[in-house]
Amino acid sequence: MTKTDVRELALGILLEVTEQREFCHMALGNVLEKYQYLEKQERAFLSRLTHGTLERLLELDYIINRFSKVKTGKMKPVIRNILRLSVYQLKYMDSVPDAAVCNEAVKLARKKGFSGLAGFVNGVLRSIARGLGDVEYPKETREKEYLSVCYSMPEWIVEKWLEEYGRQTAESMLKAFFLGEDTTIRVHRDRISQEELKERLEKEGVEVRPVEGFPGALTIRRYDTLNRIKAFKEGLFSVQDVSSMLAVEAAEVKEGSFCLDVCASPGGKALYLAEKLKGTGLVEARDLTDYKLKFIEENIARGGWKNVRCHRQDARVSDETLVEQADVVLADLPCSGLGVLGKKPDIRYRASRESLAKLAGLQREILGVVWRYVRPGGVLIYSTCTINREENQENAAWFLDTFPFEAEPLPGIFRGFTDEESIRRGMCQLLPGRLGNDGFFIAKFRRKRENHGS
Repeated sequence: MTKTDVRELALGILLEVTEQREFCHMALGNVLEKYQYLEKQERAFLSRLTHGTLERLLELDYIINRFSKVKTGKMKPVIRNILRLSVYQLKYMDSVPDAAVCNEAVKLARKKGFSGLAGFVNGVLRSIARGLGDVEYPKETREKEYLSVCYSMPEWIVEKWLEEYGRQTAESMLKAFFLGEDTTIRVHRDRISQEELKERLEKEGVEVRPVEGFPGALTIRRYDTLNRIKAFKEGLFSVQDVSSMLAVEAAEVKEGSFCLDVCASPGGKALYLAEKLKGTGLVEARDLTDYKLKFIEENIARGGWKNVRCHRQDARVSDETLVEQADVVLADLPCSGLGVLGKKPDIRYRASRESLAKLAGLQREILGVVWRYVRPGGVLIYSTCTINREENQENAAWFLDTFPFEAEPLPGIFRGFTDEESIRRGMCQLLPGRLGNDGFFIAKFRRKRENHGS
């Protein structure tokens, strides 16, 4: 398949995401699965082009609007997205000659039925190619606009992070979202040692590095797809970020325990809990739909886990059979996802202040149900993959004020990731980029042994 065809695939993905509001990772994954015969180089080109264009969308529109009399908001979606893909190549993919970018964009416009606009596409792109180095960005003194354009982040999010974290930390987080080349994996150490897995992966041409301060975690890169890695198909490792692993480490689960993961899909934390149980006890992984449970079941089957079961359940609806039954409840709840923008860049364009408020309310609604499943003396872990205070620290404080729980200090492994005060208070806000991890919040609560009207 030619690169022209790959660009057409990229355009289709971009239109799905920007016009039909499909999730980027799902749209790209579906295409990669459908076109499995693509060469590794073509698959890498497609992934980088689509992911990179979405990462840089606001900056790309800013550049286009400096050269085009018709602004991006007034363009036909196909033309707008052809220009976005092309400007990304001009600015961020040095291996593609400028002339080739312009020519292929014109061909693609014609192929999509816009021959009448081919001259417009050609003119805009050739002007950008000549003048790209002279584009004037907003001045740094105009903090909000400057950071929004340079890091392609909606201004309202930039404003929020400037208020909550200050300029230095906010910009550090924004930079971190562009460093997501590596995939973090968890070694199934009950089946293979970290050293053995590293050796096997390297024999397949995968670049492997250990994660400092976290035994059993590796980062991998320069591979084709996971399903073409033998060790993955054999269930010797799972894809899981260190932040997500830390949520399980926080529970300090003991062998023989009953653990309940109330919003478990795709199952990484539930399976790590099962591994911690060393074949004993039971983990029940729950989620809202059969579609979500399918991902958990696939991961269970691939790894051959025997002490995990799945159950479809709306976490907002109380299950009286589980009241005070669980030693550990893991509540990794639906959230705004603003801590994982490096992996899912399209989230930033879907979010709004209103949606954040609704999500914070949903989290409280679920917590108001699932706390009852924790036995007296048991543990509840509350986590999100966001860096929004309303969903994190404020909800944690509300929980402690409302229900018969107390904060529980976090275990020693957190010392490499946060400060002693956070460990003591049992609440850790991980910011993206500091140690290669996603942005994540983890809070640990222990239910008081006095029964307060469950």
